[in-house]
Amino acid sequence: MKTFFKIFAVIFAVLFVWAVVLQYNDPDALLWYVIYGLAALGSVVFTFGRLNLMIATLLCVTYLVGGFLSWPETFEGFEIGAGDIVNVERGREACGLLIVASVFLVYALRIRYKSKRFENFRKH
Repeated sequence: MKTFFKIFAVIFAVLFVWAVVLQYNDPDALLWYVIYGLAALGSVVFTFGRLNLMIATLLCVTYLVGGFLSWPETFEGFEIGAGDIVNVERGREACGLLIVASVFLVYALRIRYKSKRFENFRKH
């Protein structure tokens, strides 16, 4: 199971770095560099077993709140030309934040599970 979570984190670290690269022509590229760069960094830190539960939880909640706050009034899908470009872009951004929040939820639950197992082991 340990290997699964390491592979999971490495895959998402690569995906988050790729998301950073794709932001080069975005009007607010710097914001998205930070958002996805922090997610990539958190994934790398998790891979090495150094991500703190509090940090993982804080990032999860922050990305979750960001996803809900940036959700468009009318979701019109992801495809250009399928609706108002502003709604499409906001929907994409919100879903990106919700994906990152989901990944950090997995990290937080894994860290919590591991620490709980360690505490139970120490009691016996």
